[in-house]
Amino acid sequence: MSLRGLLIAAPRSGGGKTTVTLGLMRAFRQRGLSVAGLKSGPDYIDPAFHRAALGRDSFNLDSWAMEPGLIGALAGLAAQDASLVLAEGSMGLFDGVPAAIGRSGASADIAAALGLPALLVLDASGQAQTAGAVAKGCATFDPRVKIVGVALNKIGSPRHLLLARSGVEAAGLKFVGALPKQAEIVLPERHLGLVQASETAELEARLDALAAFVENHLDLDAILSLAAPIGLPMGAPRALTPPGQNIAIARDDAFSFLYPHLLADWRARGAEFSFFSPLADEPPPQGCDAAWLPGGYPELHAGRLAGAARFLGGLRQFAQTRPVHGECGGYMVLGESLTDAEGQVHAMAKLLSVETSFAKRRMTLGYRDAILLADCALGRKGQKLRGHEFHYASIVAIGADQPMAMAADAYGGAPAPCGSRRGNVSGSFFHCIAEVS
Repeated sequence: MSLRGLLIAAPRSGGGKTTVTLGLMRAFRQRGLSVAGLKSGPDYIDPAFHRAALGRDSFNLDSWAMEPGLIGALAGLAAQDASLVLAEGSMGLFDGVPAAIGRSGASADIAAALGLPALLVLDASGQAQTAGAVAKGCATFDPRVKIVGVALNKIGSPRHLLLARSGVEAAGLKFVGALPKQAEIVLPERHLGLVQASETAELEARLDALAAFVENHLDLDAILSLAAPIGLPMGAPRALTPPGQNIAIARDDAFSFLYPHLLADWRARGAEFSFFSPLADEPPPQGCDAAWLPGGYPELHAGRLAGAARFLGGLRQFAQTRPVHGECGGYMVLGESLTDAEGQVHAMAKLLSVETSFAKRRMTLGYRDAILLADCALGRKGQKLRGHEFHYASIVAIGADQPMAMAADAYGGAPAPCGSRRGNVSGSFFHCIAEVS
């Protein structure tokens, strides 16, 4: 069977993309289809739900941070042995940063790059026939993207459905069904988005409920027929040079934000992984030659981490002879202290001099273009990297350590010092997506 694909998109964030995507993934899998998942843009949480729904990794694709060849290679790797690819968009379909055509980070770029038609999920709450005007505007805005169907969301009554559907059909677009308002199927959220898949209670039952919800209200046969045949290149992705050949990686509810495409790249280059749990007071295995502390939610577990003597002692011992890197939450744990939401200060690993706090939440969000100032786990001095920041914690004191990199945003701002480095240890709030050649 030839490979077919479809992008699930919306005019804005919070419009129902994730609900529809997860419901379709699980429903088509229950029908016996081999379904692969993709996610447009920098997002750790949605791909983990994709994996739970599908039983296979879902990769992030980012047209701003990734070279076109990497996007194609990752899509091809994700789609191996699949007959259907479902890609979930981010924010609004055309939302990105100022950049050359095709490199803005918008979901539309991914649709254009892979030849994916789009199913538009349209939140119709607070409007009726105007839903058709919104859908038509999306359908005509960018000639690179073909919107092949519209699924309405948050329909309040049969009359509401009649009016909103008539608007969509008057716009000349295919109507594939409508989801009623139903609060009980909403997934739980916290400050960085949805609660992680690994922490969501009764996740399998919730995914089955989403599949039934979507199956009962959308025309799945029509949606499947809208997926277009696509051809994806096969080849090994090259995103980021592995920090070692046997990498100790922290993994538990406090450390879970590590992009699957990086693991796939490192594995393809022969790297091996040893996962350990700081929350279980496990140190990084001493047989490894590098340690990686991903982002996550250490602020929710600061007391346990501060009391994890075997973990902290083993990490300090490891760092004496081998590289250790922390991203975002991992950076916070490598520092002197972490202040939790209640204002309590917890001592951390003290491998870096930074002090961080979650007591006064302030969101930092955006792409980052970085150049390393010295050799570290992320690469050699002068290596260019692209990635992003998304956190609510703030730096109370940066301390005396040297910066890890100089980083600029995607809007032309001047580069500024980013992160910290001392000896074999490096860290920053910067999440790396890919190297830049």
